[in-house]
Amino acid sequence: MSVANTGSEARGRARVSADAIALTFDDGPDPVWTARILERLRREDAIATFFVVAPRAVANPELIEAMAAGGHEVGFHCVRHVRHSEREEDELRSDTEAGLEMLASLGLRPSAWRAPWGDVTDLTRELAGEHGLELWNWSFDSHDWRGDSGEEMLESLAMAGGLEDGAVVLMHDGLGPGARRDGCAETVRLTGALLAAARAAGLRPGLLSESSPVAP
Repeated sequence: MSVANTGSEARGRARVSADAIALTFDDGPDPVWTARILERLRREDAIATFFVVAPRAVANPELIEAMAAGGHEVGFHCVRHVRHSEREEDELRSDTEAGLEMLASLGLRPSAWRAPWGDVTDLTRELAGEHGLELWNWSFDSHDWRGDSGEEMLESLAMAGGLEDGAVVLMHDGLGPGARRDGCAETVRLTGALLAAARAAGLRPGLLSESSPVAP
């Protein structure tokens, strides 16, 4: 039987320390779009956290090296992008262990984990504890996978109250299941716009692993 979801679609930590924001990217690395996002971050002298799909990371080691060289954080996402509440216990345990072994082959020992779709179960939490991983959610979802324009995503952010200190922003540098777009160009644009907004608000881009504990 599938692992029971205890209710909440994934409530891990969703805010970072005051005076900072965290830009986070799921579903990569992608040889085209991750490279472009890394270049935008380099030009803006900014850092971010990438929750990688392990087989994609193994297939694109040069992008993992570029993340490390740029001071970015590499977190764990998954091997197969499936909701944890829809997986058998042995499947989820195997996916987690295999993914972490793949990342270890690249010299990575991630401390941050974001489950696919943000769907966390009791077993997710148990595995996180076993492997020294901290679960992360988000406070603003860009919904970039829908194919919205950068302007539309910024409007959604404004309607949600704007870019607040401690915000964890969810974006995607790869195309995952359910994506309704054929590329991530608008995510690249949004990245630049968010960094400009952060600077205007006196906020710095930070890494999840640098954050002090903050209540969700």
